[in-house]
Amino acid sequence: MRRRWTTLIAAILIPAIASAAEWPTAPAPSAPTIDPAALETAAYERFAYGSLIHSDADDTPFAEDDAASLAARPFLAAGNYLDRARAEQCLAMAIYYEAATEPDDGQRAVAQVVLNRVAHPAYPNTVCGVVFQGSERSTGCQFTFACDGSLARRPAAFWWDRARRVAREALSGAVYAPVGLATNYHTLQVHPAWSDSLMTVATIGAHRFFRLPGIAGERAAFRAAYLGGEPAAAPHPRALTPAMDSDADPVALARAFAATVPLRAVAAPRAPISAAEVGEAPFRADNLPAGGNLSPELERSGRWLQQP
Repeated sequence: MRRRWTTLIAAILIPAIASAAEWPTAPAPSAPTIDPAALETAAYERFAYGSLIHSDADDTPFAEDDAASLAARPFLAAGNYLDRARAEQCLAMAIYYEAATEPDDGQRAVAQVVLNRVAHPAYPNTVCGVVFQGSERSTGCQFTFACDGSLARRPAAFWWDRARRVAREALSGAVYAPVGLATNYHTLQVHPAWSDSLMTVATIGAHRFFRLPGIAGERAAFRAAYLGGEPAAAPHPRALTPAMDSDADPVALARAFAATVPLRAVAAPRAPISAAEVGEAPFRADNLPAGGNLSPELERSGRWLQQP
């Protein structure tokens, strides 16, 4: 009886197991993909990348005063093809490592700060020189990523292509006006000592932007012409010389710049003329200039109608 039951069960199960490969299966869920063609034509302002772009702060810029809202002049590229390639590489690195996941306005603001520094005599006159200023020292980097080991991380292709596009636009003359003449910024999570001494321009994305105080932050100060001569797009070799506190202090830079500017000629205020100085004669009605072509009804203008 046991053998019969074993044979019966085997006769039922073996065909079922053999046909399992033919059972219909549900398709595996596919990973979400991004259409490169759609990204190529989509406008940044429409946030075509959806939730991939985010910011932890209010990205509405504000202007503290009229001078802070002045837009910078368009960047005029010069030099050869190598200069252009290096400038784009360095600017894209600054955008990527400083604001890779920021909204487009946040990335454009970072790019504008770099180009504002290129145009200011207090900073290097090349894009790569500005981006890697101070990288030869353990402290004193103007942009933290150049010293803190961030460059060891290989960029993600998606974010890198986006940063390069923003860099290319800025180097082609696009100006991001909301940051005006800002030369400094910091994240909202920190409060550097120099931030209280600079002029607040705007808060965009996760960064707050500032311009230099005094004459160093005026539009006339941004007069340096870009002539090319870009160095290599890499940090400088480390130096043995310790960093000076003034190397990364924007307030010290502003004071040093102001010391090189000739004093402005200021006209002395004109003192008021009093009757005690010139006597009363010039103010008497009978000493008024001749009427000339005055109409008859105005000939006695300034005279007493009746002597008191």
